[in-house]
Amino acid sequence: MNIPILFEDGEALVINKPAGLPVDRPKRGGPALFDHIEQLKLGFQRPPVAVHRLDTDTSGCLLMARNPKALKRFNKAFEDRLVGKTYLAIIDFEPTEQSGTIALSLSKISSAEKGWRMIAAKKGKPAVSHWEVLQVIGDQDGGKKRSLIRFRPETGRTHQLRVHALQGLGAPLLGDPVYGPVRGQNKGAPRTMLHAEAIAIGREGKPTITAYAPFPEDFVRAGLTAPEPPAPPERTPATDSTAENDG
Repeated sequence: MNIPILFEDGEALVINKPAGLPVDRPKRGGPALFDHIEQLKLGFQRPPVAVHRLDTDTSGCLLMARNPKALKRFNKAFEDRLVGKTYLAIIDFEPTEQSGTIALSLSKISSAEKGWRMIAAKKGKPAVSHWEVLQVIGDQDGGKKRSLIRFRPETGRTHQLRVHALQGLGAPLLGDPVYGPVRGQNKGAPRTMLHAEAIAIGREGKPTITAYAPFPEDFVRAGLTAPEPPAPPERTPATDSTAENDG
């Protein structure tokens, strides 16, 4: 497997992480991003380190640091919400509005029957996602609709966009096996249809890191058309730190 490089300089890489490839080695074993670490050294002695996380199913932009000092600075930027990101998602539903903001705090629950998942909870950690509808396809006379959504998360809570789609927009992400209509089954798609489209992170005295991951082929197969590339993702300074794992 060849891992596409979207951005490269002396302290950072942004890769286009393939869907289905976990960032961390699963407890049960199996393939992981680490298996490709020699390829990603690109001549450096040190292996690059992932600064944040994407769910196994999520494709797209993943920032990696090439040295410890860069990793520390990038971690601080994520904690201070100075990293701008956009995501593309597919839902089998047409929202009543064309854009908006979802502010639903999230909390983790677990049970022996269903395992763990995130839920909206007043006492959970704050989570904010801005969204807009980019495209709607399907029967315009009351039949089934499919929408392409662009998310701009302010925070990066675990499964944030997956829960915000379900409880904020009214439908799960297409193919989501946890928050979809039938738990444990990929409903309508071979994976959760979420793509980390773009990332931007400013650096003092150096050019801003910007990267854009091309529209995935499985989104095209789902009937959607590649949108115009987004403007550089907005960075939202804040004092509340976040655990970066939107989807």
